[in-house]
Amino acid sequence: MKVEGKHIRSIWLGPDGWTVSAIDQRRLPHDFVVAQLTTCESAADAIRSMLVRGAPLIGATAAYGMALAMRADSSNAALDHAYKMLIATRPTAINLRWALDQMRSMLRPLPPPERTVAAYSRAAEIAEEDIAINRAIGQHGLKLIEAITAAKKPGERVNVLTHCNAGWLATVDWGTATAPIYLAHDLGRAVHVWVDETRPRNQGASLTAWELGHHGVPHTVIPDNTGGHLMQHGLVDLVIVGTDRVTANGDVCNKIGTYLKALAAHDNGVPFYVALPSPTIDFSVDDGVREIPIEQRAADEVTTMTGRTADGRIETVRIVPEGSPVANYGFDVTPARLVAGLITERGVLRADRAALSAAFPERIAAAAE
Repeated sequence: MKVEGKHIRSIWLGPDGWTVSAIDQRRLPHDFVVAQLTTCESAADAIRSMLVRGAPLIGATAAYGMALAMRADSSNAALDHAYKMLIATRPTAINLRWALDQMRSMLRPLPPPERTVAAYSRAAEIAEEDIAINRAIGQHGLKLIEAITAAKKPGERVNVLTHCNAGWLATVDWGTATAPIYLAHDLGRAVHVWVDETRPRNQGASLTAWELGHHGVPHTVIPDNTGGHLMQHGLVDLVIVGTDRVTANGDVCNKIGTYLKALAAHDNGVPFYVALPSPTIDFSVDDGVREIPIEQRAADEVTTMTGRTADGRIETVRIVPEGSPVANYGFDVTPARLVAGLITERGVLRADRAALSAAFPERIAAAAE
């Protein structure tokens, strides 16, 4: 997608052909900084610290982390150590495990001298696959937007509500939830996005608004609790969110607050869609509420906020009284019954086991291994 009119991805190889460059998303929206990852440890820290975030991008970063590990030491011991280090960085996003399993299963049979080149090649393939998948998601989701456009009066815009950031910053390019929006905008369709700020890390206000603004997509940032009110007054045509994991029966694990948006959408007859690449499907899990581990993050994400002051300084301030306990759950689970459809690279599917199994039989086989 575009930043200041120029196409850019969220992660890429530097001019030397082995250093991994990634946008430091912790610095957005105030500073655009590109980080250089030169070791497996730095890739792991980038995932853990949320320098990179979003399930597909985490997977791509982990794959490049394995390549960096093999460049330093291509032994079996180093391969196993890199896998364990990277898989421990984030517990919820299934793409992390998928990418690491892809890398390890490909590298293990190879002689150590061949592993570095093979690792970089497979990591690049994973990144390119992500781009192709997300564009396909965009094509299928575009049909939903165009159907609403056709039913509107001439000149009326389609209003899409998003939550968190499932844009190109959460993937390698295009995004998941935003891919249909970018395609619609690029085709000249009248589309507008309600952007949940998404406390406590504010990925909507900081990231989604930043990328939509740079690409020229009309949007409005709203407090998280505004979505229900907008739906009651007919100001939301559809909700499209991303996800970090979808279970075999269609339950959706996404950024905390997604479940509440799904409930509001259900109550107001607003279709609630989830955009996801197939590596996000976890056929080893049936009940999302009981089986998916929910990450609990540091209290300071809730107790403090960081922003730019009137004189241009970036400052962090405390907004919660000293001594008040904090609970900071990173994700929640939306039951399949609240999901109008899953927008995948193979079409818009029902949120149930039969539809997912028919569309992605190879993922069932992989889960059984």
